[in-house]
Amino acid sequence: MISHALPALLQTATGAVPTSPIDLVRNATTITQVVLVVLAVLSLLSWAIIFGVWRSLSKASSAAEKFWHDFERSPRVEEVGALARRSPPGALPKLFLRAMHFVSDARVANQQLRERATPATGELPVAQTLTGSQVETLHLVLDSEASDERDRIGRFLPWLATIGSVSPLIGLLGTVLGVIEAFLGIASKGSGNLSAVAPGVGEALMATAAALSVAIPATFGYNIFASRLNRFDGRMESFNSAVIALLVREGRI
Repeated sequence: MISHALPALLQTATGAVPTSPIDLVRNATTITQVVLVVLAVLSLLSWAIIFGVWRSLSKASSAAEKFWHDFERSPRVEEVGALARRSPPGALPKLFLRAMHFVSDARVANQQLRERATPATGELPVAQTLTGSQVETLHLVLDSEASDERDRIGRFLPWLATIGSVSPLIGLLGTVLGVIEAFLGIASKGSGNLSAVAPGVGEALMATAAALSVAIPATFGYNIFASRLNRFDGRMESFNSAVIALLVREGRI
């Protein structure tokens, strides 16, 4: 009788004990499965952001390098202006055209003030070039334009940072709830041996492993792209200074 019952008991025990992570997920509690689904959604979102930011940043950096190279080979403002107008949309052409638009508006305003200034009123003639306050305003305008471009490219980076920091907490929550569920099951069954405890603990730790697999790429991606975005921002600041230097050299400001 014992010899007939032993195979059945072994078969039952083998079927009840998970033999792979997939079995752990299939036999997991509802709480653990919900946590894993949330982490899967966050993982897809983080990878979509990583590829999107990588594509945008690579495209912007490549266009900026090409325009900077052509800018250095163009000795005149008119040549750079024509180059900016026929170039594909990018950060540096936009900055140059914004600078030229500001200088044009400022010179028109100065001309109007010059026409209204007469010796009878005792007002001093307005200079043909831009005043010191107008040049400082040009600096601020170009900095604001560069900041807007930086924010446009990196608008999804905060989501990447959030996913990298929140995912471990979600996984820890799933692990704690899974361990609680496992111990409640042990208490209800009255069995505390290793074979009874191990599946529940393993199921709970699956949430932590899944959370780390989401958080690690998201954190790496955020740090790498934040560094590249800072370098791109520095490139735009250098270009702004080069544009102002070119305008000063040709007597435009």
